[in-house]
Amino acid sequence: MNYNIVTEDVLARLREICGENNVLTDRKKTEAYSHDETPKDRYAAFPEAVVLPRTSEEVARIVRLANDRLIPLTPRGAGSGLSGGAIPCCGGIVVSLENMDRVVEIDTENMMMVVESGVITNSVNERLKEAGLFFAGYPMSLETCCIGGNIAENAGGGKAVKYGVTGRYVMGIEMVTPTGRIVELGGKRVKDVTGYDLKKLIVGSEGTLGIVTRATLKLLPRPTAQVALLVLFDSAESAISVVPKIMTDTGVIPTGIEFMDQLSVKTSCSYLNEHLPYRDCGAMLLIEIDGADDRQVEDDYMKTGEICEKNGALQVYVADNHTTRERVWAVRRSIAEAFMAVSPQQSLEDIVVPTASIAELIPELAKLSDKYDLQIPCYGHAGDGNLHATLVKNPAHGMEQWREIEACCLKDLYGAVRKLGGAISGEHGIGSKRKAYLKDAVSDVELELMKSIKKAFDPNNIMNPGKIFDMDHCSTEQNPDAFP
Repeated sequence: MNYNIVTEDVLARLREICGENNVLTDRKKTEAYSHDETPKDRYAAFPEAVVLPRTSEEVARIVRLANDRLIPLTPRGAGSGLSGGAIPCCGGIVVSLENMDRVVEIDTENMMMVVESGVITNSVNERLKEAGLFFAGYPMSLETCCIGGNIAENAGGGKAVKYGVTGRYVMGIEMVTPTGRIVELGGKRVKDVTGYDLKKLIVGSEGTLGIVTRATLKLLPRPTAQVALLVLFDSAESAISVVPKIMTDTGVIPTGIEFMDQLSVKTSCSYLNEHLPYRDCGAMLLIEIDGADDRQVEDDYMKTGEICEKNGALQVYVADNHTTRERVWAVRRSIAEAFMAVSPQQSLEDIVVPTASIAELIPELAKLSDKYDLQIPCYGHAGDGNLHATLVKNPAHGMEQWREIEACCLKDLYGAVRKLGGAISGEHGIGSKRKAYLKDAVSDVELELMKSIKKAFDPNNIMNPGKIFDMDHCSTEQNPDAFP
């Protein structure tokens, strides 16, 4: 499909809608909107214009204009994604929701809050401290990502074992459809089976079915007691094998169970100038336990530590205050950033398998590392089977060779994951980065149903085209400039 370009007439209309200062066309200003956290030199693409609306009505007017003129739209939050989902790969207009950052309501009686999509996730919980509540949808990039992006990806994170992912807490959505209509889905109702649950369809749809402008979020009582255990093992296999036993043998449901192999820990510690005892171990588990009662949390972490020691743990370190917890969590949160500093040429993957199959996956990664002569550090959310196996370019390989190796290794990796009943993305999404592999990851029937849904919502295919799967061919000829 060939889209139309953003003409001066269209720009004039956009300025009329959003104001002169909220329509960007200068390349120095639009550069920040040409990429997310995927490698710039490979995935970046410049928009023809960036608009920064302040209200849902402005978003709706922008979308109606784009739909009438057949101009592609790319919704964007904070740009912290890892799948190319916010990159305008077909040119056109980026709709950035960064100015829509109001906390509209904190409803303590219903334990709900209403926020605009541009609200940064971390600020949500800062606002809730006084009320003794918190939003449990906790992605690892909570200080940089925004609520709209979390909803678009159905983001998970380090607390998903106990609390689940973002979608569990999205009770209502205000959305602008691809034809420019504003619709409210769900609300403050805890139970609702009135027709299809379209709200759940939108969560995780990566901005391809509409632009979420506002969300009603379910809140929980804030835990008053928290402990983190840093557990050392002699190998990745022994660390992973204990994960299901923590819950089945103790009855304890940890807040999260994070896995880090030695290479991941070493690289992150070096990046942060941190000194954890990683030299004596092959892998670590970072286990967090929380609750409302100090004694119960203590009992839970004692049971957890004991089951780890019975199953080969070399050492169990207890972080029982905010400072020490943040110290060990900083190492886990900084792994991706640390590897990017070491080598920007890499492929950060987001594979997920049934929890009990994680132990079978680790040896497969070692085989692929040997086969393709590259490092594949592995870390992630072991408690829910979501691991970030990262293909890191060997400095001895040229760029052309690296691209060939990457493609072959990913095909083998995804094949191994499928055999274990897994999928190619657990929380980062498909976007443009994994789009080519989706047809091998789902059945023809499932893919056909997805495309039918997309067509029903977005008949002109203007909403974030080129993501997840292709409908008609998305031409980028009118916007050929790759990132310099």
